[in-house]
Amino acid sequence: MIRTIQWTDAGVEMIDQRLLPNEEVYRVYKTVDEVAEAIKTMVVRGAPALGIAAAMGVALGVRNLKTTDNLDAEFKRICDTIAVTRPTARNLFWGIERMGEVFKKYRQAPLSELQQVLKEEAIKVYHEDLETNRRMGRLGQEFLKDKTNVLTHCNAGALCAAGDWGTALGVIRAAVEKGKQIRVFADETRPFLQGARLTAWELTKDGIPCTLITDNMAGYFMKAGQIQAVVVGADRIATNGDTANKVGTYSVAVLAKEHDIPFYVAAPLSTIDLSIQTGDEIPIEQRSPDEVSTIGGRRVAPLAVEIANPAFDVTPNRLITAIFTDAGVAKQPYSETIPALFKKWEDPSTKDTSLDHPCH
Repeated sequence: MIRTIQWTDAGVEMIDQRLLPNEEVYRVYKTVDEVAEAIKTMVVRGAPALGIAAAMGVALGVRNLKTTDNLDAEFKRICDTIAVTRPTARNLFWGIERMGEVFKKYRQAPLSELQQVLKEEAIKVYHEDLETNRRMGRLGQEFLKDKTNVLTHCNAGALCAAGDWGTALGVIRAAVEKGKQIRVFADETRPFLQGARLTAWELTKDGIPCTLITDNMAGYFMKAGQIQAVVVGADRIATNGDTANKVGTYSVAVLAKEHDIPFYVAAPLSTIDLSIQTGDEIPIEQRSPDEVSTIGGRRVAPLAVEIANPAFDVTPNRLITAIFTDAGVAKQPYSETIPALFKKWEDPSTKDTSLDHPCH
C-alpha cells in the first residue's frame, strides 16, 4: 500500500509526489506552515488527500500551541494558513470545516484534551477515506465491462487519497479485483505530468496494463475504437453536476461525447459543494508560468512569451454520464440526484454497509 500521508508523533509524513517516479522520498512536516507549503508546492495533491492534509495540518497547528491565550485567533490563523493554498479543491475546505466543528465543540476544554480530539478527528478522516474509496470503487466498477480500455486524465489514485485505491483508479482497481480485464490509457497531463509520473507509476506497481499517451492523442485512440470508457476524478463538483478537474478534462469530455464514449466521474461526497449551483461559481487556481515553460528544470519556451497556466477546467454536467460517490451513483438530472445522495447518506437506515472495507 502506498503511504501518501500519515500522522506520526514527529509530524505529518507525506510522500513527495514531485519526485516520483524516479525517487520515493517521504518527508515529515512539523508545523502548519510546513504542511501548507507542502500543499501549495504539490508535495501532496489530489482532492481526498488534500482534505486529509488540511485536517492533519489543523491538528498539527493546534498541537504546537503552548497556551489557550488568543485561542480563537490562533485557530483562525491556522485554518487560514491552510485555506489559501489551493482555492479550487473543495476537500481542502471540507477538511478545515470538519476540524472547525470539533474545535467549537471542545473550545472550552483543557488544551491537552482539545489537541487530542483534533488529532483523533484528523486520523478518523484518514481512515474514513480508505473506506470511502473502496465503496466508490465497488459501485463504479459495475459500469465497466470486461475487456475494456479506460482513459484517465491526471492522477486520481492512491496518491491522491489516503493511500489505498483512490477515486478514478479505485474504480479500475475494483474492476480488476472482480476479475475483469482492464487496460488503462493514461494521458500524460501537462504541465505537471501527473498521468506520466504518477498514474503510470501506480498502475505498473499494481501490474495493471497501462499505455501512456500525450494529452493530444486521446482523440486519435477514441476514433480508432481503442477506448471504451473514460473515468476521471474531481476537485470540486457543483450541485448541478458541473465538475472541476485537472485542466484538459473538459477537452477529453468533449471528445468522449463526439465518439459516444461514456464519461464517468469518481468523487466522494466531500468533493461536492452544495453551496454553489453551477460550475461558473468554482474558483480556478492559476499556477506558476514556470510549470509550462520548463520540463524537468529545462526551459522549453522563449523567455519573452506570455504564459497562462490554469490548473483546472470545468466539465459541464451534460457531458457526464454518471458520478460515482461513496453514497451511490448520480445521473441526470444531477440537480435532483446529487442532493438526494446527501439525504440518503444522512439517514443511517439507508446505508449499504456491505460495501464498507475494514481499515485495519
